[in-house]
Amino acid sequence: MEYVSTRGGTRAVDFEGALFSGYAPDGGLFMPQHIPSLDRDTLQRWSSLSYPELVKELCSLFIPAKLVPRDALNELIDRAFSRFRHKNVVHLSRLKDGLNILELWHGVTYAFKDLSLSCTGQFLQYFLEKKQKHVNILVGTSGDTGSSAIESVRGQKNVDIFVLLPKGFCTQIQELQMTTVIEDNVHVFAAHGNSDEIDEPIKELFADVDFAGKYNLMSLNSVNWSRIMVQIAHYFYAYFQCAPSLGTTLLPMVEIVVPTGGGGNITAGCIAQKMGLPIRLITVVNSNDIIHRTVQHGDFSLAESVKATLASAMDIQEPYNVERILWLLSGSDSHLIKTLMEQFNISKRLKLPEDLHRKLSKTLGSCSASDQDIVGAMRRCWEENQYLLCPHSAVAAHYHYSQPHSIPRCCLAPASAAKFQDALLRAGLVPQIPPEITALTAMETRSTPLERGQEWAQVLRGQIEAVAQQW
Repeated sequence: MEYVSTRGGTRAVDFEGALFSGYAPDGGLFMPQHIPSLDRDTLQRWSSLSYPELVKELCSLFIPAKLVPRDALNELIDRAFSRFRHKNVVHLSRLKDGLNILELWHGVTYAFKDLSLSCTGQFLQYFLEKKQKHVNILVGTSGDTGSSAIESVRGQKNVDIFVLLPKGFCTQIQELQMTTVIEDNVHVFAAHGNSDEIDEPIKELFADVDFAGKYNLMSLNSVNWSRIMVQIAHYFYAYFQCAPSLGTTLLPMVEIVVPTGGGGNITAGCIAQKMGLPIRLITVVNSNDIIHRTVQHGDFSLAESVKATLASAMDIQEPYNVERILWLLSGSDSHLIKTLMEQFNISKRLKLPEDLHRKLSKTLGSCSASDQDIVGAMRRCWEENQYLLCPHSAVAAHYHYSQPHSIPRCCLAPASAAKFQDALLRAGLVPQIPPEITALTAMETRSTPLERGQEWAQVLRGQIEAVAQQW
């Protein structure tokens, strides 16, 4: 199994090479050269597996045993999930009106990103220990990625992590989950900008191939293939939990509704679908609706500005993983993707070719939700079930409540409601706060401000160089 850039200008790498990369050197994103296809017998055999067992099976398809022997892979994944609060790691709540909520947030930071990042952290350690190597991880976060990434590598001697958070655009709890981690290898920057703006200095540093190579830069955003790979398991587990029976002549369809920001999770769903899983995918967004407009009209163009919404982790205008989805649907046409993405990078506007748009709209359904829709879904879910939704999960629930369905449906829940007290209060609901989260407000914090007008990329370079001198 080798990995190639969506833009075709970089030599193929193995899993280790993709793991330790950010963007590919040509600006593209790494994808497997070949997507394995699963037959009916495999699906039926997997249908009784636990979530961790599904992760192991799927990862073994994308990580050759010569790189990570299967016993070692199993051990790494078991270690990754050892800190999760739920015995099954993830949990399906079956609520009234056919609302199935797959809770992906039982990890340390109460967010779905703990699932993929805990595994990715273990994979990193496996290779770093073998090679006695040090890496510098660069992460931009819209809320949850930063804390999950920090937890996956905190205190590790051969890793330094540099996290940029958008000051004022995260909830207080999300910010505290990052700034209260006082470790020598954790460096948090509070940038006075939005989620898209903090991605720019990170892209600039990765584009400087000499600097990135000299300081072993890598990313743990969903730019990193390892995160996409682990997230494929969400779809298999959701399918097996919600499908009525696999004994029929035709395998039943299940609709999976995916709250979407940067597009990593929905990319994993597209890969699961391509592997042969009979699912219908719905990507749901907030008022920052570029993915919705792309699916419905082929219009991959920026709006005038990012809108601040209750579902703040999805306040993203440039969902970079759309490039991976378009590459998949184009039949791995890297020349086409390079042309399209270069056009988008220049003008921030792109009209998809008719054939590609037709394939996209056949692969994905879509919906956008306003803050009013989000509040309405949160209230209804509480009134009918005494169940609290986070605002991102409520975007999926809004789709469920507004769209009738004839097949089983599963809504992915990316975060615990406990992280979004302001949204709950806005909906007239009472937050239920775990003691670990309450304790954050009394803890020491540490971060470096990045002010408007500063050269953020230059500040990051200086910090990375200073850390490197300590080695």
